[in-house]
Amino acid sequence: MDFQSTRRRGEDGIAVVINFLLSNARLVLGVGGAAILGIATLAVKRLIERASRAAEEEKVEQKMAESWEEISRVSASPTLLKRGIKGVVLQQASTATKQQKADLCQQSPVSSLEGQGGVEPKSKRLQLCVLTLQDRLQQFYHSRAALSPKEVQRAEALALDICTEIQGFLRCRHPDMPLGEMNLGGSLLDDLQVVSADHACLLVPLQLESSLWRLVPGEETLITHPLHWMVRRVNLEYFPRGRSYWDRHLVGGYLSSEAVVSMFSKTVMETMNWPSISSTMDCVVRPMLGGHDLRLEIQISSATGGDASMDSGLIITMLPVLREGDVALTAQPELTSPWGNAWHLSLYPWETQRLAQLDTVDDGCRRLLLKILKSICRLNPALRPLKAAPLANLILHLSDSESDWSESSLEVRFQQCITELIGYLEQGALHSYFKPAVNLLSGLSEDQVDQMGFMLYCAVSESEILLM
Repeated sequence: MDFQSTRRRGEDGIAVVINFLLSNARLVLGVGGAAILGIATLAVKRLIERASRAAEEEKVEQKMAESWEEISRVSASPTLLKRGIKGVVLQQASTATKQQKADLCQQSPVSSLEGQGGVEPKSKRLQLCVLTLQDRLQQFYHSRAALSPKEVQRAEALALDICTEIQGFLRCRHPDMPLGEMNLGGSLLDDLQVVSADHACLLVPLQLESSLWRLVPGEETLITHPLHWMVRRVNLEYFPRGRSYWDRHLVGGYLSSEAVVSMFSKTVMETMNWPSISSTMDCVVRPMLGGHDLRLEIQISSATGGDASMDSGLIITMLPVLREGDVALTAQPELTSPWGNAWHLSLYPWETQRLAQLDTVDDGCRRLLLKILKSICRLNPALRPLKAAPLANLILHLSDSESDWSESSLEVRFQQCITELIGYLEQGALHSYFKPAVNLLSGLSEDQVDQMGFMLYCAVSESEILLM
């Protein structure tokens, strides 16, 4: 208060001096000179005012900077875990979780009992509202992870309609193109999609002559990557170039996945009459051009009779596939870059089939646990970089050491997965179950690993923070 009153008195003094100068300057310098002097003195006054304000604001900013410094020390969580901040964060997480449990206790059980007109003892009401981790996992699965049958059927119907349109177009415009029967694949078809039915995969099988083409494993090529295979043109001395339809996409003696994707982009994405198809299907279908993959976006609104859950849209990926026995190679230049000729060996069918076989044998909960982990990673920003493949392989590795996968052991297996995942992140490697030379964590940055590790460390003592 003393500082403010002093400043006001100082300002009044300056005003008196300025008025005195202006009144006398008018007599000596005339009106024009007085005006110039007035402008100059006004500028000086404003400079003095700004200087006094700046000193006051500087103190406020200094205090704010110190406060933000303290906050930033806590928010820099991954590195400060080793300096003792972990205990503070875990305490806060524990408090938040307990508060949430208390809120649950005060809500539904009491209101439901009052609605029924019956009153039960207080201890029974508390028993009803206190949920174990097992209960929370089941609740999270049914409320957040699992998709409604109506939503899945709607997405599958739209994808099949698009499949029929593309197949009919290619047969009409390019009858000589050797293609197999197009079909749906991926997590939507295998009941492994979570949170929302927002993406589907359309498989386009390419038919190759067995006497003209050979699939070469990545280890046998100069690339040496186990997931990057090559498709070599053979017997050129007996069957010269041009005998196979796919010879037009040869680059350096190999069938180029990049050239095949480019061909489908021009033939399908840029040529088909999507506005006409949109009007027929009563939704908006548009190709997503400019990327390395073949993607279609479908927008459907509940106002036109669709499901409200589909308002966010559906993404359909068109995926050229080569099959030979149990080997499935996909044309995905975004995964095989910078090798334009390479094809990606998809381990997804092997992983999905193995999980289904194991669950069938012992009536296990592996697929249920995978869907819970996938939805947690999708809904949690810190864990979002963790995709489905590492999670599936994590469960497969754990299945080799654990035999009890009954639904009653879901809580224990869930906690084990968190602990195991922390160990893999610390090592910086999670090896593929079927291809040990492949590190499924190689695509993560150091910062992403730190953030995921911090979140999982917190979940070790309070697993419920992942289920909020």
